[in-house]
Amino acid sequence: MQELTIRRPDDWHLHLRDGEMLEAVLPYTSRHFGRAIIMPNLVPHVATTAMAADYRARIERALPEGDDFTPLMTLYLTEDTDAGDVVAGYQSGAIAAVKLYPAGATTNSHSGVRNIETVYPVFERMAEAGVPLCVHGEVTDADVDIFDREAVFIERVLEPVRRKFPGLRIVMEHITTSDGVDYVENGPDGIGGTITTHHLIINRNAILAGGIRPHYYCLPVAKRESHRLALRRAATSGNRRFFLGTDSAPHLDPAKESACGCAGVFSAINTLSCLAHVFEEEGALDRLEAFASLNGPAFYGLPANEETTRLVRRAEPVAYPEKIETALGPVTVFDPMFPLHWDVVQD
Repeated sequence: MQELTIRRPDDWHLHLRDGEMLEAVLPYTSRHFGRAIIMPNLVPHVATTAMAADYRARIERALPEGDDFTPLMTLYLTEDTDAGDVVAGYQSGAIAAVKLYPAGATTNSHSGVRNIETVYPVFERMAEAGVPLCVHGEVTDADVDIFDREAVFIERVLEPVRRKFPGLRIVMEHITTSDGVDYVENGPDGIGGTITTHHLIINRNAILAGGIRPHYYCLPVAKRESHRLALRRAATSGNRRFFLGTDSAPHLDPAKESACGCAGVFSAINTLSCLAHVFEEEGALDRLEAFASLNGPAFYGLPANEETTRLVRRAEPVAYPEKIETALGPVTVFDPMFPLHWDVVQD
């Protein structure tokens, strides 16, 4: 196959940051994606519907002229979250979901939830109103190995929540293990899972073998090869429970290349080319549309985009920059470590 036309994709997990960084990175998403679930872990975090409305307005002001893009806002769940504000925000269309960060799990998550039972009243109201819960699925206990934190989270946190609130719609975001794949695949209705572009391509060797490569460091951290292959099988299966969430997360190079580097991969610019490569390798180009364009809207109760995107396979590799320049400094672009031949030529 040398050409592929799909419904315009959406990104169901995206970091846009704010201010000058927002202005720099937003065009790489709005150029190719119709909608995106916007992460709320700013400083200060987006904790109320009013704050989400303000953040959405800043995103819309930063949109390049002519780009048709809808940011879908989320609220940062804390132990002080007002359930009434959550429900009112969802029913008004101001927010699309609530995000659970276990405290300390990732960037700007220190105000997240420490005792999950304190937010059970919020979950109860969310289940009644149909508000989706997006989950960063890792425990943060110091005695749990970083490579085991997703599996332990499923056992200790997610499964008890699901059993107590069977009506709660849950997205297990950026799954990285076969445990996560199995849980989403075999769970009850109302469970979905996003998979990132980079977790389909790298395993932990990319970070650690032959020297530390900070631009492949992300959270959840990439796991061993068997888990990467499980993610590939899930993403390319056509199973409607799995959909794209890039978790594209820009950091300035000095923040990545330091003694305590930040976690995050900036992949918005070349995600579609990378995905087409992966799906072609798996003999599943006919299922790329389901993963990138159809399954996510179906889970969130939204229509698929009417517009289409055309990808063409070039004989010569498509050139992407190694870095993008922002007013704050350079941001390194995700390097899949193989040439990309699929080019996005029409949106």
